[in-house]
Amino acid sequence: MSEKNRDGKRTARERLAVEREKQKAADKRRRTLIVGASVVCVLGLAAVIGVVAANAGKDKTDDAGPVVAPSGAQGKDSLAIPVGKDGAKSTLTIWEDFRCPACQAFEVAYRPTLHELADAGKLRIEYHLVRLIDGNLGGSGSLRSANAAACAQDAGKFRDYHDVLFANQPQETDDAFANNDKLIQLAGKVKGLDTPAFQKCVKDGTHDSWVEKANQAFRTGGFGGTPTVLLGGKNIYADQTMTPAKLKQMVEAADRG
Repeated sequence: MSEKNRDGKRTARERLAVEREKQKAADKRRRTLIVGASVVCVLGLAAVIGVVAANAGKDKTDDAGPVVAPSGAQGKDSLAIPVGKDGAKSTLTIWEDFRCPACQAFEVAYRPTLHELADAGKLRIEYHLVRLIDGNLGGSGSLRSANAAACAQDAGKFRDYHDVLFANQPQETDDAFANNDKLIQLAGKVKGLDTPAFQKCVKDGTHDSWVEKANQAFRTGGFGGTPTVLLGGKNIYADQTMTPAKLKQMVEAADRG
């Protein structure tokens, strides 16, 4: 073999090694992002508990009016927004806050897989919307965005609007989602959602009490933070070995029976 060929092969091996190291670094950064963001939202839960204790008797669902569940909500007290077919053999229960960075990190990593499995009829997802970050940092962006998402459910556009909210999530300390006009503007990214009925639902806070009730259910449920992602009663988000590919394998195995 000529010296030129040996040098060429050596260079190719070196390039491959560099690319492998870059991929490992990228995977490590992604895992760190999800774990780091999770810590933020867990701390948020602790702060919420403190706020609740300090304001005992003040945070009542009745203060925000009657509980109005969004169209098609299911489960206990109609607190779950379902996505996917009722006949799916696997059900994923997700508790989320639209201001929570860990929830966004989970969505970015798992969304393509969740969409694929739900569209194939293999997975049913039940979304529960809570407002932990409002209690941690103040403001009402978690509540306002959750109400807007429930309004989108009334219009049959929940999943698309849910994804738009996470794709446009502000910094955790920026309460931009407290602005109803901002939420209505984002609805323009979902075909057919920005209607007078949706705008009225958002501005009236039609589902505010429903969000508060979901938040209370989360607090009394003994969960550790958001996102809480349950499959078969087990919090798979807490499993550091879990990946979208592993979740897909588990769901497809259950579907095959």
